[in-house]
Amino acid sequence: MDNKTALKGIRNFAIILTLMVVTGTIGYDIGRKKIAVSVTPEKAPYVTIENKYPPEKLDISFDLFWDVWERINRDYIDHTEINKQNLVYGAIKGMVSSVGDPYTVFLPPEEQQRSKEDLAGSFEGIGAQLGMKDGRIIVVAPLKGMPAEDAGLLPGDYIIQVDDKDTTGWTLPEAVSHIRGEGGTIVNLTIIREGADGAQEIPITRGTINVPSIETQLITADCSSSNSNGGAFCETKTVQDCATCPQIAVLQLSRFGGRTNAEWQEAVDQITGFREQAAAEGKDFQGMILDLRNNPGGFLQSAVYIGSEFIESGTIVQQRDTNGAQEKYNVERVGRLLDIPMIVLINGGSASASEIVAGALRDHNRATLVGVKSFGKGSVQEAQELPGNAGLHVTIAKWFTPNGDSINGNGIEPDVVVEYDRENLKLDEQFAKALELLVN
Repeated sequence: MDNKTALKGIRNFAIILTLMVVTGTIGYDIGRKKIAVSVTPEKAPYVTIENKYPPEKLDISFDLFWDVWERINRDYIDHTEINKQNLVYGAIKGMVSSVGDPYTVFLPPEEQQRSKEDLAGSFEGIGAQLGMKDGRIIVVAPLKGMPAEDAGLLPGDYIIQVDDKDTTGWTLPEAVSHIRGEGGTIVNLTIIREGADGAQEIPITRGTINVPSIETQLITADCSSSNSNGGAFCETKTVQDCATCPQIAVLQLSRFGGRTNAEWQEAVDQITGFREQAAAEGKDFQGMILDLRNNPGGFLQSAVYIGSEFIESGTIVQQRDTNGAQEKYNVERVGRLLDIPMIVLINGGSASASEIVAGALRDHNRATLVGVKSFGKGSVQEAQELPGNAGLHVTIAKWFTPNGDSINGNGIEPDVVVEYDRENLKLDEQFAKALELLVN
């Protein structure tokens, strides 16, 4: 062997030794940090390194989780039937629900799709907005003209069973998942109602729910009758039935959904048209009633958009996050109904975005609120898309009125309290009071 060959051998040995030291060091570091390494034979020599260890400063072990995972898959009598994907979803659901906030929820793909349908305003079900109160499923608002309302479901009803399934421990998406179903089928809800003796079962035939956000009409107010207190009692009549009666525009806003802003502009066109026509004909146009009763809310952006219709400048709502940082959402455009006299109707089914609008109008002295205290859902959920079409709704902030009053858990108090007569659903004393306040 000549010197050149010997030197070449020594050099190759040194290179191999260096590579062994480097790879050994990397392997030790990977093992120490619990980083998974995988090699795909078809794609060799490419190596994938994926960080699998918990975030820094998280002093927690996942050994128990994997221990239980193995025991379930090994010892459960029907372990071959176990859906491992459902095990993962169940574990994530449990983790998220342990936060203790009923509005922070994990949504598997099917529930995530239904959540999107809700805001889109078209789905099959009973047509009722649900919420959580004291850890129980509660009816926030049955939607007007939908199967839930037709069957007699009322705001404030607690749903304790769905088709003989106990709702204890259910999340909102779970409740929606069990209640929704194909149109024409029946779901039996067992409810507890305030003031009623015991539970009662209400069968509801599901239907296709197409929910328009807004209904607008022009009515007249005949206040010639007297109420039980000796004061004026205003009745609703058509413009044709009472040509000389004061005219009122009524706008019923049922939700703040994906189509609301576009529908809102059409409604405002109608109201300005009512006003202009009354002026041209010498009629007595008194103002409008904004009916937010049984409005479960929706998009924050729509609440700011609609509030801006009536308020010239200033704050619509304040938002505070977990760090105490405050963000103000101010009037964002020039409204067309800045000077119209108005009454706002609220009740226990008015929640979320509807409470933002009602609170802003009250704090800016822009309207008189009539009815009963609203629901008190003043927290902000961020809807996050997850891999595999799943979703996470996480509460990131809470809402406060322009004057700084907390909405969450407190609700909005009306200026004029008028209780709802549950025994006589055809007598709408809240609406009658709104007419009286506008006309007199």
